[in-house]
Amino acid sequence: MNRFFLHFSGLDTCYRLADGREARRHYLDSAASTLAMNCARQVADELLRHYANTHSQAHFSARIVNYVYDWAHRQVLDFFGLNHSGHHVVCFAGTGSTTGLNRLARALATRRPERDIVLVSLMEHHANDLPHRKQAGQVIHIPLMGQAPALGAVDLAALERLLEHYRGRVNYVAVSAASNVTGIVNPVHDIAALAHAYGAWIVVDASQYVAHAHLPLSDTGAAERELDAVAFSGHKLYAPGSPGVMVVRRALLEGQEPDELGGGMVEDVNVSGYQITDRFPDREEAGTPNIPGAAQLGAVLNVLQRIGMAKVHVAEQQLLRHLLTELAAIPEVRIYGDPDPDRTLRLGVVSFNLAGLEHGLVAAVLNDYHNVAVRNGCFCAHPYVRELLKPELWELDLDLDTGDAEALIQPWRGMVRASLGLYSTEEDIEALLTGVRDLLAHPDHYRAQYRADGDGNFRHQTFAVAPESLFDPEAVLHQTLGHLVTRSYML
Repeated sequence: MNRFFLHFSGLDTCYRLADGREARRHYLDSAASTLAMNCARQVADELLRHYANTHSQAHFSARIVNYVYDWAHRQVLDFFGLNHSGHHVVCFAGTGSTTGLNRLARALATRRPERDIVLVSLMEHHANDLPHRKQAGQVIHIPLMGQAPALGAVDLAALERLLEHYRGRVNYVAVSAASNVTGIVNPVHDIAALAHAYGAWIVVDASQYVAHAHLPLSDTGAAERELDAVAFSGHKLYAPGSPGVMVVRRALLEGQEPDELGGGMVEDVNVSGYQITDRFPDREEAGTPNIPGAAQLGAVLNVLQRIGMAKVHVAEQQLLRHLLTELAAIPEVRIYGDPDPDRTLRLGVVSFNLAGLEHGLVAAVLNDYHNVAVRNGCFCAHPYVRELLKPELWELDLDLDTGDAEALIQPWRGMVRASLGLYSTEEDIEALLTGVRDLLAHPDHYRAQYRADGDGNFRHQTFAVAPESLFDPEAVLHQTLGHLVTRSYML
């Protein structure tokens, strides 16, 4: 039973497995995308009865849509405990945090071109690394605490040394609130205080954090500990199809032209020029916005505030500790990142490998025989994963002097990731553990069932399910249209 009495789409989805059984899916891939919160999705669906475009007050529907779209922005401010004074602005952009982080990288580079260095933590997702590499003069990666594979959070002493060494040149520090690979939490407010002491800003990718715990802009209310910009993704917050979000100090964006121009963000246009509005978020949201997605996201944030993120965090920590304890008790399992949540705070993400088994094979067996949905690979965090894997890659018994060394290493350059959401249960954890133990008990049997393709995916040699046999959009349309009574339309 869901502990918060909420319903999510897809929890009862069943698939037929390689051994002939039909079983319910155990969804442990929430770090990639969460399932949809049904009550929030219903808000978006109900809004479609009134659907119209924004930027008008001419008719009832337009007024309703404008109100709901503004309401969604206000839910973000409330979620972060911000007042509505306008000191911070909320902007929706793209389909995840990537668009907002690219916008911030361009804006901050333009604002202080004389500060040509950006410090980026080693654990970043590509979304909070590559934009800064493109826009900044130089990106320097901040080391982490500990040794691989048990790396911890950002090393604050190393960060301070970098800020001192490049005093006057560091524009901002970019860091994840929590890693999408290990769930390890960074002390972002301590980092903010350090950055501000050296005149630098802080940009936080909170995509892996906001669904799991409360993230105040300042943990004490002190300005020096306040986060300057935060970006996150609605699709990782129970609102698939919603926009990405950035919460930014107004002063960092105002006074410079936005990247994207178009309808709704200008005061006037004539043949010789145009005048951009001073209003936020309008000036940062050119064109027709994702209105249903924004409504859905606003509804999720409203529900989470009703529950209380402290309760969400406590419940998840119980599941996480159980998962970590049980995996750590299996000798053949290697957990990545500091495995002690009392020493290094972690959220509901655990990446691991099984001794002697490729991560692609492990993920395939968990899916095909146990209906456990996990992710494997490098999770768009290649530098971090490589650092975590360094000790065991050196230990591989591979003859790297013959053949293609990269091809030999590639199947081992990755890991398996299990990640939790509001809907995760002890039953899901037990299904994962059962699958791991089964695979470790019969490794030769399972290896014989699979072959690896050129992309490192493991395909079962006798069991294959075509995606269209499980879900075919044209078949769904045909069935739906068969129940419709049309007037003059020939379909």
